[in-house]
Amino acid sequence: MAKIHNLGFPRIGANRELKFALEAFWNQQNTKQELLETASLLQQQNLQLHQNLDFAQIGDFSLYDHVLDTSFLFGNVPERFSHSKGDNLENYFQVARGGAQDNCGCNAAAGEMTKWFDTNYHYIVPEFNAKTSFSLHPENLLTQVRLTRSQGFDVKPVIIGPITYLFLGKSTDKTNPLDLLDSLLPQYANLLDILAKNGVEWVQIDEPALVTELSAEWKIAYKYAYQYLYERKVKLLLTTYFGELADNFDLVCKLPVDGVHIDAIRAKEEVYPLANALTHEQILSVGIIDGRNVWKTDLRAALDFLQPLVQSKDKYLWIAPSCSMIHCPVDLGNETTFDPELNSWLAFAVQKLQELNTLGTAINFSEHKVAKELVENQTCITARSASTRSKNTKVRNAIALIQPDWLERSANYQERIKLQKEFLNLPLLPTTTIGSFPQTDEIRQLRTAFKKGDITANEYQQAIKQQIQFCITQQEILGLDVLVHGEAERNDMVEYFGECLEGIATSKFGWVQSYGSRCVKPPIIYGDVLRDKAITVEWTRYAQTLTKKPVKGMLTGPVTILNWSFVRDDQSRADTCKQIALAIRDEVLDLEKAGTDIIQIDEAALREGLPLKRSEWQSYLDWAIEGFKISANSVKDTTQIHTHMCYSEFNDIIQAIAQMDADVITIETSRSDMVLLNAFDEFAYPNDIGPGVYDIHSPNIPDEASIISLIESAAKRIPKERLWINPDCGLKTRKWDEVTPALHIMVAAAKSLRQNTAFA
Repeated sequence: MAKIHNLGFPRIGANRELKFALEAFWNQQNTKQELLETASLLQQQNLQLHQNLDFAQIGDFSLYDHVLDTSFLFGNVPERFSHSKGDNLENYFQVARGGAQDNCGCNAAAGEMTKWFDTNYHYIVPEFNAKTSFSLHPENLLTQVRLTRSQGFDVKPVIIGPITYLFLGKSTDKTNPLDLLDSLLPQYANLLDILAKNGVEWVQIDEPALVTELSAEWKIAYKYAYQYLYERKVKLLLTTYFGELADNFDLVCKLPVDGVHIDAIRAKEEVYPLANALTHEQILSVGIIDGRNVWKTDLRAALDFLQPLVQSKDKYLWIAPSCSMIHCPVDLGNETTFDPELNSWLAFAVQKLQELNTLGTAINFSEHKVAKELVENQTCITARSASTRSKNTKVRNAIALIQPDWLERSANYQERIKLQKEFLNLPLLPTTTIGSFPQTDEIRQLRTAFKKGDITANEYQQAIKQQIQFCITQQEILGLDVLVHGEAERNDMVEYFGECLEGIATSKFGWVQSYGSRCVKPPIIYGDVLRDKAITVEWTRYAQTLTKKPVKGMLTGPVTILNWSFVRDDQSRADTCKQIALAIRDEVLDLEKAGTDIIQIDEAALREGLPLKRSEWQSYLDWAIEGFKISANSVKDTTQIHTHMCYSEFNDIIQAIAQMDADVITIETSRSDMVLLNAFDEFAYPNDIGPGVYDIHSPNIPDEASIISLIESAAKRIPKERLWINPDCGLKTRKWDEVTPALHIMVAAAKSLRQNTAFA
């Protein structure tokens, strides 16, 4: 009989219980014990959902980030945290968020954060150097093993494989991460032996780096590592996901492992060849249910695809989702906002487990046992295919009318920036923010009251205007040069636009973890995207009436809306992006007509949409950059276009970013200590740039000297006349008592450098 298993499950809780427990702990509103009790309860709830599967996976639950968990599992804690006097949990959160005292008595910078492959999940980047050593600390994992086994479950621990762990890390000196492999592998071997002694038979060892294009050096490392781990007492399921194995296919087939998991959603064409290449007694695990999107699985098509494998692999066939479901919302059953038709098209994590159970029953017993479920599923699949609500003639006609000159500004950057500087009259090193300001409890309560109908639309609008007025006043006091309205009306930079555009639905409880306690509700793009009315114009126009300084119009770009949404799977992503681009273009032109002279179109997610294989990048970049240009480039030369990108290693696409031709780009550089600016050593980026000078994801307040140092470092690569000063991301997740002093110091640093004759 085929085994049914899962690779990972959302850890936040259906009602974001983990988020609230974490934030209460960080704010000293609850104890460590209360936090751990909440975490334990969530783990137990998740465990019960898996009772019909052949394994209960453990190790997929995390209090902050599973990559950071791996660093602590193997004792790889940055040296700057070695003097922390906290317990292990406090040290863990200090690495994630910053705050420990370093050797100089200063607040240590948090670990760098970047995207997990091509998802919107952020992980804490492992740090390596010549002094890095590893030591095993399996206590937490073993506790989960023992507790889960005591409840009668067959346990399958989930760990990140050694090569992917090194692949994800970053050297703080010139150390090659692979030089550390010989010291890391004994700890993996020890861990596997300990797990075996605790009754574990199978370990899921995740190696998603195998779907990237690996150099010969990394391929050799894979052979070496798994040959080293060959003498083990547990069985290894080598787990790949997010794409095809491609050039790594033969490598994977020859590794001495007991089974291989393949993503049958994104590597469907490789499933049968892999089945033929593995030995008869090697497990083939097929990820047949999409772990990254919210559409119902076509169970009939899945069964038809699996049936030949059932015949050839028999008990050596396992069925699973394509990847961990941490990228999906928890439970569709909690939703009350979707209409019945749209609801019938969807499946969240709980429903995907039900689909998995249905497939398992049909394969291992009889389709007759789940005949009702199969009929209901097929009815929904057929109805969605036949529905007309996903197509909009007006949108499709507009796409056909796109003109080539919409993609280019009428003047080049050098001509535009001269006009803009005269028009805007900004000082050297102009200061601004990325857009959002703190989302206070008062703002959240206002939004909730309006949605519930407890206050009228007019009452809500007046209350939001008061919030905007407060935000503008604070920026005036701080002395910022370019202001923003603060986005008090917005719950999230993507969700807000999803609520305002046709063809997109937003959920009530569809939360997905982005990092730590930060959760987002990705919109669901189910049809053609249309903007039928202005979205941000009135709020921005009102803010501008409160100040003589320029107020930026704040928009989310088409590529980011696409990449941070659950996207329809019945047309190409490129076509959907173009539809969104037209909607944003209309908003840009209406902002300009309303007198907004600076418009920021955030493309924070541009890089994460890159295919994992470099050979496929150009096709994506072609249509992604085109989408941005459609949205941005029909404005007057005096209208200044900004864009923002955060927590993305974009050095290798810097030329494509230059092709966007935004007048100003703001980027994250503080956590990486301006390392991202190395790209400008080799490429003469032509336009203005604002390297983020302090980390907004940490509660640490920067000091003026450190900001000045970062600005001076940036000025070595970029002419000071083209530098802007700003935080590295939006401020919505922070509190005013953190934001105000940090921005005060940032503005003071800029003013100090302006007065420094050696710099100015």
